[in-house]
Amino acid sequence: MAFPDKPIAHLLGSNGPVHALAYSASPGTYILAGSSDRSIRLYNPSPSTSIHPSSVSSSSLTTNKKRSTSPIIPEGRLIQTYAAHGYEVLSLTVSSDNASFASSGGDRSVFLWDVARAQTLRRFGGTAQSHSARINAVAFGGESDSLLVSGSLDASVRVWDVRSNSLKPVQVLTEARDAVTAVAVRGPEIVSGSVDGRVRSYDVRVGRCTTDVVGPAVTSVCLTRDGRAALVGGLDSKIRLMDRESGGCLKTYADARWRNADLRVQSMLGGKEQYVVVGDEMTATQPHPPNTTTTTTSGEGRLWAWDVLTGELKAQVRVPWGPAGSEPKKMVGRDGKEKERSNVISCMAWRENGFGDQFCVSGTSGVVTVYGYHSTII
Repeated sequence: MAFPDKPIAHLLGSNGPVHALAYSASPGTYILAGSSDRSIRLYNPSPSTSIHPSSVSSSSLTTNKKRSTSPIIPEGRLIQTYAAHGYEVLSLTVSSDNASFASSGGDRSVFLWDVARAQTLRRFGGTAQSHSARINAVAFGGESDSLLVSGSLDASVRVWDVRSNSLKPVQVLTEARDAVTAVAVRGPEIVSGSVDGRVRSYDVRVGRCTTDVVGPAVTSVCLTRDGRAALVGGLDSKIRLMDRESGGCLKTYADARWRNADLRVQSMLGGKEQYVVVGDEMTATQPHPPNTTTTTTSGEGRLWAWDVLTGELKAQVRVPWGPAGSEPKKMVGRDGKEKERSNVISCMAWRENGFGDQFCVSGTSGVVTVYGYHSTII
């Protein structure tokens, strides 16, 4: 099964970079996108028409006549916008029944939303027992999604009871020595990644914490379906597949051309756990060799995909800034010189937790690009 490297839809509407993406629970019909503009948008990636009129300008039509090899990518449908956050949205998680979702961000609060009514059901934050800094990650947990687990810049993990009227967390985990950047929940286990270079696994049944030392600051954690391994992204331009029982590294994924040393860039497992997929701090602005007819769109993002078992690089995919005609304009830096805007790919999600037939990515462009296998009908 080849890696799906062709865009099948663009999701528009954000007025700033997108920091968080999530598919609805199975069958994963919808996509949620959390933005720096403080809003969350719900999309159906299926286009409203075969070619969305607003995605095509007269100039792009002329361009496409000249370049028949550049197909027009349709737009998905914006269904609903959710607004309550006072700062950027940094994380999203969807309940298993698709009736609710939770979001967290720069306002130190976790919001629980009613999907259909587009209203907040609960807000966990704003008290002395709440997080004291931005919340980087949130995940549902517990029986029937009765709990929410959040990880924060304040170096703590907090567990909230969705069914209780109390605004106090039911548990506070403070073993981390620096910001918590990622959380994952599997049954009675909570797994967190921290800038202190550790991945911690908490078994809430027995109150035990197991710490695995990775080394560099951890930026993302993705558990395998069987829970026996964890994919860990770090700020040393490497991704590691860690054995959760022994704490050993099963495989390392890296490339001299791929960089993740400064920013929080998400990595994930996809294609039924056949691929390791990650964004890139760098962008596809490198010039092509001389005497070639290939053109380069400045500021394009990049995706990388490795084979999970062999570690072989299977795909390097260029991510367009957005629909034809929406390429970024140059901006003037503090030094007065023009600079290209870069589409850093920092967040992603794969339908049905990596086992579906499509995935989506976004970053600084604010446009969500959806990729799918050729059998996908949208």
